[in-house]
Amino acid sequence: MDIRQAKFALGDVVRHRLFPFRGVVVDVDPEFANTEEWYEAIPEDIRPHKDQPFYHLLAENETSYYGAYVSEQNLLPDAENGPVSHPQIDETFESFDGVKYPLRSDGGLAN
Repeated sequence: MDIRQAKFALGDVVRHRLFPFRGVVVDVDPEFANTEEWYEAIPEDIRPHKDQPFYHLLAENETSYYGAYVSEQNLLPDAENGPVSHPQIDETFESFDGVKYPLRSDGGLAN
């Protein structure tokens, strides 16, 4: 199986192309690495292929903050809409620089 280069990197701000949420990339799996139960719970007509990068996000929508696991095909860049307000961002990243969230220089050891 060919594994593609990830389109997004740690600290990138992205949004889901189908659902109304956005987030910051905190980890990347080169291909699907979640449970089969999770995968099968996705409606078949929108279920992504497993052989693409999947991203762990600190996500937000209009009402809440949460973690999300999203395929690359369902993400779009979204830095132009400004910073993300997820309360855990400062545990791993510096302040939003207008393009992305740079990793903390202290290795993510928030005070």
